[in-house]
Amino acid sequence: MSYKSLLTVLTGPANDHGVLDTAIDLARVLDAHLDVLAVGVDRTAMDAMAFSGVGIVGLAGPPDHAQTEVDALATSLRARLSPEDIRWSLDVALAPAVALGAAVAPRARYSDLLISPLPLAPQHGEDTETVVESALFAAHLPVLLLPQGAEMNLARLNLLIAWNGSDQAMRAVRAALPLLHAAHKIGIAVVAGSLAGPERSDPGGALAQMLSRRGLHANIAVLAQTGDAKADILLHHAREIGANCLVMGAYGHSRLRESLLGGATRDMMARTSVPVLMAH
Repeated sequence: MSYKSLLTVLTGPANDHGVLDTAIDLARVLDAHLDVLAVGVDRTAMDAMAFSGVGIVGLAGPPDHAQTEVDALATSLRARLSPEDIRWSLDVALAPAVALGAAVAPRARYSDLLISPLPLAPQHGEDTETVVESALFAAHLPVLLLPQGAEMNLARLNLLIAWNGSDQAMRAVRAALPLLHAAHKIGIAVVAGSLAGPERSDPGGALAQMLSRRGLHANIAVLAQTGDAKADILLHHAREIGANCLVMGAYGHSRLRESLLGGATRDMMARTSVPVLMAH
């Protein structure tokens, strides 16, 4: 098993932050095809929808500025991709902001992995969050989130799995198998009190056994539940052991609940300093 179809979605040069460079490097190392989707976004809802006396009607087409921006973006992307010794394709789309997810999902469902900047980092807008959530929920696609300036070097990969026994965490582990087989070190981190049922007596043991049958050795660490957020506990442990990539399930609670009350997924999306592979 390997990633053979990588996807990155760009809505403008401001939300690139090295993501395209990393995607190109991964495509080369993995001998994968890189699909790049450039989206021109109409950011004014009233340009896409207009109220009439009987409801809401669609206008004739996207505003000129969205077309101009995506044309310029596509030109710069072709110039960046053309010299590279990888297989790549560039697709261009136009969408109102309210339909950005619908423009991304049909393309994402045929990919193996979305490579994206952090959706909730301060320098990113709502576009990146919409793209990531569309991949996770509509396309059921794992995502690799890259903090600004972070490297994804498969030659010295030290992976940490954030394990809580959930379906989402297991899907993330399965999605990460190509990375796990490439890793030099693998750790399993369990925050105390996060497991239920039979796994409580042997935290992470069943997962470690599953990996061992694939020839993968993992060290298990049970982390104390302090007053800190779970994301901070995991990131602190990642720094302690020198992990340079995290694997975790996304949105164990509903998106609405996490948006209102917070949660490990959104905390990690906002402030991780290392790449994170997530799956829902």
